[in-house]
Amino acid sequence: MALSVFFITFAAMIQIVVSKEIESVCPQFVGAAVEAQVVNSPFCAALWEEIHALGEQYRTELDTTLIKERIPGIASTRRVYKACGKDPSRYRPAAEALIRRMLQGKELYQIDTLVDLINLASIKFGYSIGGFDADKFVGDTLTLGVGRAGEPYEGIGRGMINIEGLPVYRDSEGGVGTPTSDNERTKIDGNTTHLLTLINGYDGNEQQVLANAAFIQQLLRKYCQSDGGTCTLYR
Repeated sequence: MALSVFFITFAAMIQIVVSKEIESVCPQFVGAAVEAQVVNSPFCAALWEEIHALGEQYRTELDTTLIKERIPGIASTRRVYKACGKDPSRYRPAAEALIRRMLQGKELYQIDTLVDLINLASIKFGYSIGGFDADKFVGDTLTLGVGRAGEPYEGIGRGMINIEGLPVYRDSEGGVGTPTSDNERTKIDGNTTHLLTLINGYDGNEQQVLANAAFIQQLLRKYCQSDGGTCTLYR
């Protein structure tokens, strides 16, 4: 049976449910929700020093042919894509796409401090992380399932995308996040003060998922005038 977890937000109680669809293709799945009150900003120079330092480290240790074998979080997400019927080379998990961009010597897109911070956490641990303005959710439940044929979904900066066969979190209005792209409707912006991040451990490595969550909390304390918020595991 799928499990769920409750965690307290500033506005309401939200339930996260992992569906039997996901449980059947990835019984070892473990996720972590980090929820915090934050202050966003357009740019943070110190954060980008960390991003550039990690990029330099990766370029000395990796190349694009080694990503899948060296980073278990990416390899496991790709396996789940295939099990759900999606080609992971056409619809790359976000963590993989970001790391490939770094290794190719390309600059990451600079969005704002919260988004840039989540991208750093994703690159460092290899998990695709959903980042949301929690005040934009509709209803009190997020369910992790699998995208259906013809299901409408507007990826951030990508327009309408085909999410059939992608793992997807849905609120009561529809999809809000996939490992390839989050949705325009619930995206972080300059006015975001209530952050929810969801770390997707398709490799089942609870220790690494928790370490990733702790790293996000550390970054929030350093760069977003936050106390780091709360972290809760869900399966």
